[in-house]
Amino acid sequence: MILKFKQKMFSLAGKYQIFDEQDQVVYTIKGRVSIPKRFEISDASGQKVATLKSKVFDFLPTFRLFMGDEEIGKVKRKFSFFKPKFAVDCNGWSINGDIWTWNYQIVDANGELVATLTKKVFSLVDTYFMDIVNPDNALMVLMVVLAIDAEKAERGR
Repeated sequence: MILKFKQKMFSLAGKYQIFDEQDQVVYTIKGRVSIPKRFEISDASGQKVATLKSKVFDFLPTFRLFMGDEEIGKVKRKFSFFKPKFAVDCNGWSINGDIWTWNYQIVDANGELVATLTKKVFSLVDTYFMDIVNPDNALMVLMVVLAIDAEKAERGR
């Protein structure tokens, strides 16, 4: 399953749409400037399906992932000098590759590919693709990607 989004990824406030391969809206993301920072994800019918909330007063940024009222994981920036690194506490997943150029993979605990993120170069607007191996993981992959991008936007990168 391939999901795509155009132009600037996500910001701390605003409304963004995620499209499938047929350019149909699959998810809508609403960012809210609040304490803690919050993103709400709705499906194509407008039903809220997930929420991300930043943890307040953490030394390094952490986003908690919720489906309904249940916390299903966290994405936390790890301390590093040169390359940004993230710890994903969700399904045993981890991140490999270059996060800041949008060329990275999400892999499971066995090293099996969950999703690949890429940026299309040489186009009029930046277009990003999430190639998700199992469509059942689409929402969780989107939440992990959103948490990473929110941290990136927070730091102005």
